[in-house]
Parts: sequence; structure tokens; C-alpha cells
Amino acid sequence: MDNLKNTTILVVDDDAGQRSLLATFLSREGLNVLTAASGDEALRILDTNDVSMMITDVRMPGMSGIALMSACRRKIPGLPVLMVTAFPDIRDAVEAVKDGAINYLQKPIDLVELLQSIRSALKREIPLAEDFSDETLLLLPEGIIVRSPQMRIVFREAIFVASSESRILITGESGSGKEVVADLIHQRSRRANKPFIKINCSAIAENLLESELFGHEKGAFTGAANRRIGCFEEANGGTILLDEIGEMSPALQAKLLRVTQDGCFYRVGSSREIRTDVRILAATNSNLDKAVVEGRFREDLFYRLNVFEIYVPALRERPDDIIPIAEYYAEKFCGEKPRFSESVIQCIEAYDWPGNVRELRNAMERASLLCRGGIILPEHLPTRIKKIAESFALPIEEKMSGRTMEDVERETILKTLRENNYNRSVTARTLGISRRALLYKIKRFREQGHNVGPEQT
Repeated sequence: MDNLKNTTILVVDDDAGQRSLLATFLSREGLNVLTAASGDEALRILDTNDVSMMITDVRMPGMSGIALMSACRRKIPGLPVLMVTAFPDIRDAVEAVKDGAINYLQKPIDLVELLQSIRSALKREIPLAEDFSDETLLLLPEGIIVRSPQMRIVFREAIFVASSESRILITGESGSGKEVVADLIHQRSRRANKPFIKINCSAIAENLLESELFGHEKGAFTGAANRRIGCFEEANGGTILLDEIGEMSPALQAKLLRVTQDGCFYRVGSSREIRTDVRILAATNSNLDKAVVEGRFREDLFYRLNVFEIYVPALRERPDDIIPIAEYYAEKFCGEKPRFSESVIQCIEAYDWPGNVRELRNAMERASLLCRGGIILPEHLPTRIKKIAESFALPIEEKMSGRTMEDVERETILKTLRENNYNRSVTARTLGISRRALLYKIKRFREQGHNVGPEQT
């Protein structure tokens, strides 16, 4: 953007995490950023600063965003105002646009859409931040395998939000790597040298989870022989990961809401308020949007936790990562670079991996023990995985014909496709592989120029 030093954005939001996220993002895009926690503070800033645009939350204590925009119109008639909210309401949207807002975005904010709105309002081109370039992925800790486009996006987002103070919701299937993403966020944050406490909300009985989180006083309940310091107190200054947050009871959700709002809580059995400075990361393998609709999860807490969401795709959704991850763990357990037979590679690529990276890691640990430093063969894999090898079993005369396993695999798949009139689902069942694995192979065969039947949508 031309002359960025003269472009200042005012961000107004009572949520400190949201302010931090937007300020970090916009600063990295080369913009000057001022922040305010209320409408009154925003008006004072406008009195003493040259602001090019304002981004404000709709619902705030005291002066609402819409009232703030009206007051701004009297001070600076042409100031572009972008409204954002965690609680979308068509009446608010209509009123905001009628009053002159340039756009109305819903939290968690899509940063690409935000940037487009700013570009449009300021009529200037804003370049992408360097933090989204591939070079940022070269410095990832050992054990984080990034080959697929999907995971490149995940870790770029994680690196970006790490330096903010925003609360992050990490979603994805069990075993997909949510905790790895949380570790990276803490390691790259300003709190990296402070405690990082992890707690699995589904692994602790409901009557004990409150004490685990907030602590208790001596005699607070039967068995409470001594005072206990809870995770929020222990993590003061650092980060806390609340894993499987969707399993938390409604009563505890209410207590957690207060911590996210003002950093205050009470130990069980105490009337003394305790303040803590903790960054909250939450993770879940359940659909929290659905839980909110069904009344099982508080809507206000959902939006407090979900300032920025990072979705970690399942292993089957990122096939480019499967073999590199398998090789990494096999080498780790074998102590040397592994050797996979061609049929093992086929098994690994064709299997659906419902347990994701965790299941693949366990499979490689088992295989490494059984192969004793030799070539890893299908019989070294867990039964549910090595069964796939039977789909690619070859007669002796075929093995001796000079064709590679890849040639035979391709011919077998193409022949089965033709026999089933190119029906993908039936072909996958016939071959004993997942439909997703079959589609991945068909895509590769089509790129090689083979006839795989008509394209299907």
C-alpha cells in the first residue's frame, strides 16, 4: 500500500483477545493500529489522532457500536466504519448499514474478508504479510511434518496468531494433531517462558474438574485435606489448553465464562476473588456450533473462546503427509532410515486412518519392533491395515513379468473401474480400499493420461 505510515485503523472491542488479534494482523499488514476497549475511549482517541478507518464491535458495555458510529459521524463525517459482532442479528445489520457502515462481519472474523473490506474502503492495495510465506514453515520444530497444502495453511495460521493474545479454538478429529498446534502457538508466543498447562476436560470427573481448574480450600469438600492450587492459578502469566472443551458441564461453562471475560475466579470453598493472567487455548473434536444450537454449550462462551478458529484436517484429507509422517516415526523407532516394501506403501496410502496421526504413529512403532531393522512388510502392520495388502496380492507369474507393483496396481484399479461402469463407491468396496484413497489414485492416473471414465462431482 502507498504511504502506509499515514494509514491508521482504530479497533474498538471490549474483548481484549479480539483487539489483540486484529491489532497484530493489521500491524503485520503494514497499517498503524490504535485500540480502544469502549466507545468512550474510542471517542477520546478520535479527538487527538488522525484515523483513516474504524473497526468496532456492535455489542459492548455502555455505548454500543452503532451508537459509537453515530457519534463518529458528527465528529468525522466521512470516516469509514466496519462493524463486527459475535451475535449476528439481521436488525442490527440493517441498522448499521442504514447508518452508514461499509460492511458487517461476523466473528470469528475471516481475515481475508476483513482485508478486502479495508482495501475497498481505503481504495488502496494492501500486500500480504510476510508471515504467510512458505519461509515461515522452515523453522518448525522437529516432528512437525508439513507437505500438504492443507497443513501449510494450518501452521501459517498458527504462527500468525501465536504472537497475539487472542483466544484460539482448535478443531479437528481425535489424533489429528490439535495439541501439536497448541504447543507451537505457545512456543511462538510472548508467554513461551511461562507455564503451559494442559487439561483434558473429558478425562476428569465433573465433580473434580472444577477443583482441577480453579483449586479448592482445605475442607471445601470431603477429602479436601489441604488447599490445592488450580490450573488457572498455576498457569498465571502463561497459557492453558482446555482439551475436549465440548465435554464441560453447563455449570462449569458459566464459571469459565467469567475467567475469559475478566480473568477472575474463586477457589472451591473460598469467597476470596483471585485474578489470573492466562491465555486460553481450547480444543475439541466435536461440533460446537451444533452443541450451541442444541443448548449443550453456551453461545456467549463459544464466541469468547472462538476469537480465531484453526481447523486441523484429518490425515485422510491430506494424503501428501501420510508417507512422510510414517517415515519419520519409523526412523524414530528403528533408529535408522526405514525401508518400506512397495505393498506397505500401498497399504499406508490406501488405509483411511480413522485414528489419524496417533494411529499412524502406533502402527509404525509396532512395525519397527517386528521388522527388527529390516524391511517393513505388510505382516508387520496391524491386522486392520495389512488386510488391504490382500487387494494387491499378485500371482507368481505376474511378479516375475518385469512390471512394477505400481504398474500392476494401476492396471488392477483401471480394470475394476471398467468392470463396475466407473462407479467409484462400488470399485472401492471391490478393491477393499476407502473411496477417498481411490479418488486420490484416480486423480493421479488421469494426470498421467489414463482413461478413468467421466469426471464426477
